[in-house]
Amino acid sequence: MAGGTPEQERAVHEGILRRQSARESSARTYARALPIVPVRARGLTIEGADGRRYLDCLSGAGTLALGHNHPVVLEAIRRVLDSGAPLSVLDLATPVKDAFITELFRTLPAGLADRARVQFCGPAGTDAVEAALKLVRAATGRTGILAFTGAYHGMTAGALAASGGARDVQVARLPYPQDYRCPFGVGGRSGAELAARWTESLLDDPKSGVPLPAGMILEPVQGEGGVIPAPDDWLRRMRRLTADRSIPLIADEIQTGAGRTGAFWAVDHSGITPDVMVLSKAIGGSLPLAVIVYRDDLDVWQPGAHAGTFRGNQLAMAAGTATLAYVRENGLAERAAALGARMLARLAELTHRFPCVGDVRGRGLMIGVELVDPDADPATSHPAPLADPADAAPPGLQPARTPHPAAPELAAAVQRECLQRGLIVELGGRHASVVRLLPPLTISDEQATAVLDRLADAVTAAARHHPHHGPHQQRHPGPAQRTG
Repeated sequence: MAGGTPEQERAVHEGILRRQSARESSARTYARALPIVPVRARGLTIEGADGRRYLDCLSGAGTLALGHNHPVVLEAIRRVLDSGAPLSVLDLATPVKDAFITELFRTLPAGLADRARVQFCGPAGTDAVEAALKLVRAATGRTGILAFTGAYHGMTAGALAASGGARDVQVARLPYPQDYRCPFGVGGRSGAELAARWTESLLDDPKSGVPLPAGMILEPVQGEGGVIPAPDDWLRRMRRLTADRSIPLIADEIQTGAGRTGAFWAVDHSGITPDVMVLSKAIGGSLPLAVIVYRDDLDVWQPGAHAGTFRGNQLAMAAGTATLAYVRENGLAERAAALGARMLARLAELTHRFPCVGDVRGRGLMIGVELVDPDADPATSHPAPLADPADAAPPGLQPARTPHPAAPELAAAVQRECLQRGLIVELGGRHASVVRLLPPLTISDEQATAVLDRLADAVTAAARHHPHHGPHQQRHPGPAQRTG
């Protein structure tokens, strides 16, 4: 534990890391890139066993909406512990669960809250995804699922099958609109329009090979896919085309929920009401909790059709109630929108200073910085823009600038430089080339400035070791900031 001499602290730190490497599974991920041993934490700050302090912009992969050990969360947990209430109750009704559901329903999109049902699942988001897929299949009598390129829905079999890294094709894959690496080479509204047209054609073409599915699952902002916000108009289009064809729409809000993107739920930006919402991470107030919320007419479950021994975690429900209420009562979603916009604006300056910073994008306090190789031929990694937009594309379509190939090694170097400067960040994206920021919603303006200063310094240092990636004066034209 921290508190001895620097040499003693370092010895403890190195010993724990050495034993972890020897005893834990090779499947471990964060521990490889972040060789720290947290012993204390509060808000944005983590203290390691070696006595070092870090600003944590990983936040438990978005789980810690209020940061580490927020007083309202600790008080909620203590109240349950001191009350003598049972800590695990399967699916029995309790006052703690009743309070959680009441607060959760208070935040839901208006079109869903009045006729919602909630299913408590196993405590991981991936189990909630499994439940959502099972539910729509049971309700529709159909089996197929529509999902999107770049998606990430979890690590269990059904969730992986709907994710972008699936190895067996069990789910029909649709293009997810994005500007920087638009699969159609046009980006913007034009790219989103083409993605929507492709989806509509696939559903209506009797020879597409894709029969009417049981449901469509999407992330309003792709997180692991590289922090890619879905355009609001495109989301509304997906809502219309699924509703017109009686296809349940599943919104995966596991990482985007509870104020993260600048609205309480990311679907609120577009005003759509999904048929099913998959929720986890922040809704448990840092403790394991996962639920699906869905329209009552989909409630065709038979008793025991989906269960989980630990779906009755009372401590997580109490912590979740406190977190949801605090976010709502203190306007933290609105705060995330305003602060996130300022952070994106400052980070966008990096695209003008460094040729290796290809794109900055995000929504609210869900932010990504994509690192690229500016010396590589762009055409080797991306479809060329339309040669003659006026002839080859529908009216109004314009070619996007062609991005350079991803630079995962440089992104890893930036992550290492960040850690040396006391900043914890995550990597994501198709090629692990996107530096991701998921700070708690309680981050102060001063802390945000410190995060940006350290990140900019880390990019400078990493680029310095890659001479062709360093600062320059001229930069390609066009917007680099994506805000959905």
